[in-house]
Amino acid sequence: MNASLAGPATDRKRRVDWLGAQLAPVRMIHRRSLACTVLAGWLLWPQAWAIATIGQAVFIERIAPAALTGPFAVLLAAMLLRVLLVRSAQGAAASVAEQVKTRLRTRLAERVLARGPLWLRTGRKGALVELSMAQVDALDGHYAGYLPARAEVMWVPAVLLLAVFMADWVAGLLLLLSAPLVPLFQMLVGWGAETAGRGQLQALARAGAHFGDRLRGLDLVRIHGRGRAELAEAADAADEVRDRSMRVLRIAFLSSAVLEFFASVSVALVAMYFGFRYLGLVDFGPALPAGLLQTGLFCLLLAPECFGPLRRLAAHYHDRANALAATALVEEALGGLQDAAIPPAVPASTAARGQQTAIVASRLRLRHPGASVPVLADLSFELAHGGRLALAGDSGAGKSSLLEAMAGWLPPAGGRLDLSPGARIALASQRPWIFRGTLADNIRLGDPDATDAAVRAAAEAAQVWRFASRLPQGLDTPVGERGVGLSGGEARRVALARALLRDPDVLLLDEPSAFLDPVTEADLLAALDVVVRGRTVVVATHSPAVMAWAGQVLRLPGGGIAATLPVLRR
Repeated sequence: MNASLAGPATDRKRRVDWLGAQLAPVRMIHRRSLACTVLAGWLLWPQAWAIATIGQAVFIERIAPAALTGPFAVLLAAMLLRVLLVRSAQGAAASVAEQVKTRLRTRLAERVLARGPLWLRTGRKGALVELSMAQVDALDGHYAGYLPARAEVMWVPAVLLLAVFMADWVAGLLLLLSAPLVPLFQMLVGWGAETAGRGQLQALARAGAHFGDRLRGLDLVRIHGRGRAELAEAADAADEVRDRSMRVLRIAFLSSAVLEFFASVSVALVAMYFGFRYLGLVDFGPALPAGLLQTGLFCLLLAPECFGPLRRLAAHYHDRANALAATALVEEALGGLQDAAIPPAVPASTAARGQQTAIVASRLRLRHPGASVPVLADLSFELAHGGRLALAGDSGAGKSSLLEAMAGWLPPAGGRLDLSPGARIALASQRPWIFRGTLADNIRLGDPDATDAAVRAAAEAAQVWRFASRLPQGLDTPVGERGVGLSGGEARRVALARALLRDPDVLLLDEPSAFLDPVTEADLLAALDVVVRGRTVVVATHSPAVMAWAGQVLRLPGGGIAATLPVLRR
C-alpha cells in the first residue's frame, strides 16, 4: 500500500520541482510579482482603518468631512498604491508566464529535433503540435495566477487577522477558528482536480492530433471515401473533450461553492457578534463603548478580505492541477523532464581509421526502434576520402537504413560505424520534405545565408533548373506543402540541390535518379561528376548507370542476413 502511494507522490513532487525550476531565468521578475501582490494585500489594513475612521467621525461624531484630511489622505494613498501594485504584479506575472512558455517551447523543439527524424516518424505530428501548444498554454494559469495567489494566501490573511485581533480578540478568534475549515474542504474537493485536468488535456491532445493528422491527409481521405467516417470520429473526439471539460468545471464550481459557503458563514458570525454587542445582548469581550462604530466597521471590512486570497486561490486551483497534468503529458511524450534524458542524435562514430579513410564500418548491426529483427547485421567495409560507393540490393535490404545511420539518424545496434571527425554530412532522402514556399526557399534550407547565385548553381547541378526554367517564375515559383505541384523526381532533385548547397564533405544520396528518364539521368550524373569532385559520396540505387558512375558497388543482402564485404578503395 505504502509503495503504491509512494510512486504517485514521488512523480508529483518531481513535476512540482520541475515547474519550479522553470522560474530560474525569470526569478527576479517572479519575486517582484509576488512582492507587489503581498504589499497590495497588506495595504487593506490602512485602507480599512481610514474607512472605519471616516465612518465613525461622520455618522457618529458628526464631524464635517472637510475636517478629515488625514484619514482621507491615507485612504487615497492606500487605494492608489494598491492599484499600482496590482497592475505591476499582474504585468510581471504575465511576463513570467510568457517567458517560461517561450523558453519551454524552444526546449521542446530542441528535444524533438534531438530525437531525430526516425523518432518523429513513429509519432503523430498533430500530437506534437498539441504538446507545444495546448499543453504549454496550460502552464499559463499556474505561473500567472496560482503562484501569486498562493503567495497572497501565505502572507496576507495572517497580517489582516492580526489587525482584527488587535481591534477585537473575539472577532479575531471567530475568524481564526473558521479559517482552517476552508483549506480542509478545499483539499477534499480538489483531490480529483488533477486527474480530471489530465483527462481533459489528454482528450484535447487526442482530438487535436486526430484533426491535424486528418487535415494533412485530406486528399487521401477523400480518395478512399472516408469523409463521413472521419467526420464521425472527429465528432466523437470533440464530445469527449466536452465531457471531460464539464467534469473539470464541476470540480471548479464545487470548490468555489465550498469556499464561498464557509467564508460567508465566518463573516456572518463576526457580523452577528458585533450586532449582539451593539444591542447589549453579549457582555463578553473587550469593552466596547456605546456608539463606537469604528471597531465593528474595521473588523467587518477586513473579515471578508481575510478570505479574499483563499477565493482567488480557489479560482486558480484548477490551474495548478492543469499544469501538473500538462507536465505529466510532456514527461510521457518525451520520456522524461530532464534534458539529459534525451541524448542527441549524433553519428555513432567519432573518427575513421587513418587520414585517407572517410567511412569505416566494422561488424555493423542496424535495427530500427521497436523492430525485433535487424535490417543489417555483421557488415564491414571501408571507403576512402573522395570515394564513391553505390549501395545495391533488393528493396528492404537496408540501403536507406545504412544511409540514415551514416547521417546519424539511426544509432548502431552493434559494431561500429566511424566517419571522419568534423565531417559535414548531407542526406538527400527518398521522401524529402518540401515546404510551402518557392523552389528557391526550399533549396536555401541547405544554407540560409546562400546567395542567389549559389542557389542557382545548386539548382543547375541537381537538374532543378531543367524544369524550373520552363516555369513563369523560375526558381521563385511557389509550391505547396509536401511538394504539391511537383512530381516525385522533381521533389528529389530539389532535395538534392538543398544537399549540394550545404557544401558537404560526405554526400548521401537515396535513389537520386528515380523517376528520371535516361537522358535526364545522364545529365544529372554528368553535373554531379563535377560538383562532387573531392567529396565522399554514398548513393543507394537500383540504376546500373548510377552504379557505373560510382565505380564501386556494395551489394547488401536482404532480410537481415549477415554479410562481410572486402575493403573498398578507389
